[in-house]
Amino acid sequence: MRMKPWWPAGALLAACMHAGAQTAPSSPPQNVLQLSAAGTVEVQQDMLNMTLTTSRDGPDPATVQSALKTALDAALNEARKNAQPGQMDVRTGNFALYPRNNRDGKINGWQGTAELVLEGRDFQRITQTGGRITSMTLGGVNFGLSREQRARTETEAQSMAIERFKAKAAELAKSFGFSGYTLREVAVNANDQAFPMRGRVMAMEAKAASMDQAVPVEAGKAAVTVNVSGSVQLR
Repeated sequence: MRMKPWWPAGALLAACMHAGAQTAPSSPPQNVLQLSAAGTVEVQQDMLNMTLTTSRDGPDPATVQSALKTALDAALNEARKNAQPGQMDVRTGNFALYPRNNRDGKINGWQGTAELVLEGRDFQRITQTGGRITSMTLGGVNFGLSREQRARTETEAQSMAIERFKAKAAELAKSFGFSGYTLREVAVNANDQAFPMRGRVMAMEAKAASMDQAVPVEAGKAAVTVNVSGSVQLR
């Protein structure tokens, strides 16, 4: 005959009390303050991205592709002469073929485009190289921040945001009649935004100019912002 397990009355009562304590709803936290602060640092843009482009059309895709390849190869050969890692990197961009239709919707030819991208920190090297490439024309210019520049600026903006967060928490704690606070949770987010710049306008106007000279460009500034948000426990 199987025996049923025997539990002492005290142990059974303790187990029930422990289970009840685990399932009992916890009271909401008291005197918790939500706040945020931001730090913004302006910095000169140190990266240039120049896109050169060309388009071709013909009766069939093979002809168009061959013409695009010839133009792209010539541009690559010229660009590689001055390529230098970090200062001017060279890569191909978009390469596309698509049919051209007549009024009846039938294909009566093919068109295609190809791009070459020059990017890096050496603005003079990039603009001069772009000016010497004759098989393609200027498609666009963009400025940005290098990884190193962005990292340095984010660190500075982050320190600024954290100090502002701490100062605001201390000030609010005092205003509410508390002696201080402890940090509960925090989130840190960073982003950068470029200011309107004259460089892109100058570069686009240069499309009509002779491509045997350096394309005029002028970089602007970017604002790197770090936001710190979270909650503190007033004490």
